Amino acid sequence: MQTALVIALSLHVLSSVFWAGSSLALARTGGAGGEQLVFPQLGAATIAILTGGYLGHLVHAGSFGTTEQVLAFGAVCALIGVGVQAAIGPRAVLTLRRGAGDPADARSRIATAQRVAAGLLGIAALCMGAARYI
Repeated sequence: MQTALVIALSLHVLSSVFWAGSSLALARTGGAGGEQLVFPQLGAATIAILTGGYLGHLVHAGSFGTTEQVLAFGAVCALIGVGVQAAIGPRAVLTLRRGAGDPADARSRIATAQRVAAGLLGIAALCMGAARYI
């Protein structure tokens, strides 16, 4: 179990850092370069969510105390964040690739999705960091 825990934790941290970091960078730059990162972000989000669920099962099964409640709140924020990114990002990228519609509008939608997700992922990160000490 120790090896599975280390592997899951490593995958969770690495994918989460990429997902949140790229979301923050795209939010700050107004979505510049978002076309190249939207799909890798969704892949990283999938890995982060799956490994987070597995970690919750390994470490927190059978308990729903304050620590687990804070982690659950962070997980819900992350799920809403990926939902926003998945609902807006791929459609905007396809619009850009097809050359249909206004490119500035598509990039603006990507930037908006990234800003919303970055805020939610920031909350999720705070929850993960604080959960141990609550």
